Amino acid sequence: MTARYARREFLRAGGAAGLAGLTGLAGCTAGGRSHDPPVDIRGALYLPTRAYNTYQMWHGYDRSVIERDLEYASRLNLNAIRTWLSYEHWQESPNEHAAAIAHFLSAAEERGINVLFGLFEGVGVDATPERLADRNPRSARAIRSPALSVARDPEQWDEPREFVRWFMDHHRSDDRLLGIEVMNEPGWLGAQKAFAREMFAVMNGEAGSVPLTVGSTSLANDADYADWGSELHQFHYNFPNNAGIYRRLLAEAEDVSKTTGKPSWLTEWQRTRSGSGFAAPISGDEWQPNYETLAPTIRKAGTGNFFWSLMVKPAYVLVQRRKGVLSGVFHEDGAVWDLGDARALKAMSGDRTFEARERKEWPEWAAAANTRGNGQ
Repeated sequence: MTARYARREFLRAGGAAGLAGLTGLAGCTAGGRSHDPPVDIRGALYLPTRAYNTYQMWHGYDRSVIERDLEYASRLNLNAIRTWLSYEHWQESPNEHAAAIAHFLSAAEERGINVLFGLFEGVGVDATPERLADRNPRSARAIRSPALSVARDPEQWDEPREFVRWFMDHHRSDDRLLGIEVMNEPGWLGAQKAFAREMFAVMNGEAGSVPLTVGSTSLANDADYADWGSELHQFHYNFPNNAGIYRRLLAEAEDVSKTTGKPSWLTEWQRTRSGSGFAAPISGDEWQPNYETLAPTIRKAGTGNFFWSLMVKPAYVLVQRRKGVLSGVFHEDGAVWDLGDARALKAMSGDRTFEARERKEWPEWAAAANTRGNGQ
C-alpha cells in the first residue's frame, strides 16, 4: 500500500482524530461527559472575524489573530479547521502567502488541530481591486477564484496550474493536512466544473500522501466527481427545516462510506430553519446561530463535520447577509454568542463542560449589516 492510500485508510479508521490529539474522553461520565465516543473529525469553517473573503484573510494576515482564534477552537476540543487559500494573493506575493500558510499550519498543529485547505473558491463574484479591498459589512463579497473569465478560457489556465503545483510542492505529504480540496462548490456543469476537473488532474499528478477532494454541495454532487479520483466524500447542508432530514442524510453518508471505503464528511452545516435553503425567508430568531438544533444529531451519527463558522460574523453569502443573518460561536474577545451552542459543539468530543461569557449582541464593527435592528 502506498503512503498516500495508507493515509486514506488511516483517516477512514479514525486515525485523523488520533493525529489531532483526541483527549481520551470516550466512556467518561464525570464533569458533563458522556458514554458516547468522540466524533473523529470535529471541525469549523474559518475566516478571521473581519475578513469577508479569503484574499482579505491572507493579504492582511495577522499572526496574533490566527493564534487567538485557533485557541478558541481548542477550547471546544475541535481537531479540524476548513479554510481556503487565495489565488489572487498568491499572484501578488507568493512568498508572503507561503510564510502565512506555514504559520497557520504550525499554529494549528500546536493546538492539536489539522487543516483541510482548499485551493480555489466557486462561490462569490469575480475579483476587482475594489471588491478585494471592500470591508463594508453591507457590500463586501465572497470572491470567486479564479474569475469566470479565466475558468472559461483554457488558454488562461497555465498560471492556476502553476499555483496548484506550487502548493503541492510544499504540502503534498504534509501530515498537518487532513486533505487538499481543489475547489469549493465548482458546481454540476459549466466552466467552473471543467476548470476544477483540470486543476484536480494537475493536483493528482503532483499527489503525495495527503488525500485529495472536492468541496461538494451534496452526496449526489460528490458522486459526480468520483471519476476524478477524489479520496474524501464531502457534502454540505446548511439549513434543513428539521433534524429528521439530517438523520436520514447522515445515515446515507455512512452507507456511502461503507460502499466506497472513503470517509464522508459534512463540511458545511449551521442550523434548522422553518424554510430550507439560502433563499428561504427568515422567521423569528432564525437569523442567529443555533447549532444546538443539529449538533446532537450529528454527534449521534458520529459524522465528521465542520460547522459554519468559528467566529461570530455577518453571513458569508450576501443574500443571507442582506436578511440580517449572523453565524458563529466566538466574539473576538472570547465571549460566545450562545453557551448552549458552545456546549453542544464541545460535546462532540465527549465533554460538554464549557464556561464563557454569553453575549447575544451584534459586533459594533458589523452593525451596518444588522438589517433587523437590535434583533436580540
